[in-house]
Amino acid sequence: MSVRLYVGNLPKEEVDRAELQAVFGDAGDSISTKVIKDRKTGQCRGFAFVTVKTDEQADELIEKFNGFVFKDSALKIEKALPRAKGAEEETPRPAAPVTAGTPSSTGGSTEKPSTGGGRRGNKKPRRGPSSSTPADQEGIQPDPRWASELSKLKELLAAQASNS
Repeated sequence: MSVRLYVGNLPKEEVDRAELQAVFGDAGDSISTKVIKDRKTGQCRGFAFVTVKTDEQADELIEKFNGFVFKDSALKIEKALPRAKGAEEETPRPAAPVTAGTPSSTGGSTEKPSTGGGRRGNKKPRRGPSSSTPADQEGIQPDPRWASELSKLKELLAAQASNS
């Protein structure tokens, strides 16, 4: 079984596979490397993957090369998370899983910001079936913590609608 390692903090300048392979050359010939590059510019995106044959070999590489200075950048090496189905290979994933309900380390929202451009940015959001009727909504009960506030809002809305 092969183990895939994430190598982060690579310099954004020209880094090629042979250079990275030379860094890990001491560990043996059974290592393969893949530098992730930007499709448009062809420059390194700052990370790569190294594949080794065993967990023991992976642990040795992590211990030996984590923090190793390569072209004035200290490398960050850790075991890569498994790929998600349908995800591109070139997208890095965080080392620790983010659990729902906990704020992110940046303090912001956990949603991806809109890029504004590209093919995905101009699609309309998908919505579920919009065939909800007032009868369907009657069966839905509000959260009891907000039920009194909701009833006040409904009364205000009804009064506003009757005044119009």
